[in-house]
Amino acid sequence: VTAVLILASDGSRVLAKYYNPPHSTTKSPYPTAKEQKVFEKGLHAKTVKTGGDVVLYDNHVVVYKAESDVIMYVVGGLDENELMLFNVALAMRDTLLLMLRNAVDKRTIAEHYDMVSLALEEMVDDGVILETDPQLILQRVTKLPQNDIPNIKDIDLSEKGLLNAWEFGKKHLAEKLRQGL
Repeated sequence: VTAVLILASDGSRVLAKYYNPPHSTTKSPYPTAKEQKVFEKGLHAKTVKTGGDVVLYDNHVVVYKAESDVIMYVVGGLDENELMLFNVALAMRDTLLLMLRNAVDKRTIAEHYDMVSLALEEMVDDGVILETDPQLILQRVTKLPQNDIPNIKDIDLSEKGLLNAWEFGKKHLAEKLRQGL
């Protein structure tokens, strides 16, 4: 995979990840932001008029899916398998639908940019397709770290427990004030 893009319906960039795979000896065809913008504008101009899902653009196989006011692109080399690229595009769309509760639009993606970026990293890393199952990707992205969660079973949240915590805090605060902090 050469790039994964999410562009707005007007062609502006919402999210873009360009890859230079570590196993490849060729340099990225779009190393600068200016070249990337030109590529994105041309790609958007070509795909906004066509009704298909796959297009050949600038010596790249491009698979895309439109959803609401955004278009999601997966760009690969000429030797890439179109079905695998299409699976990545579908996985991206389905993951975003699940994660954003069927509200896949430019504003929602911008509000949840961190989660969308993490989901994208779970799908494709350095141009290598890692996962295409939306449920598994969503599970990995939304899973809380277990070691940061205190043992909830040991916390007494009853009225007595809260009163005990209040008394404990009040006693320690009074003691610290008497000692001069």
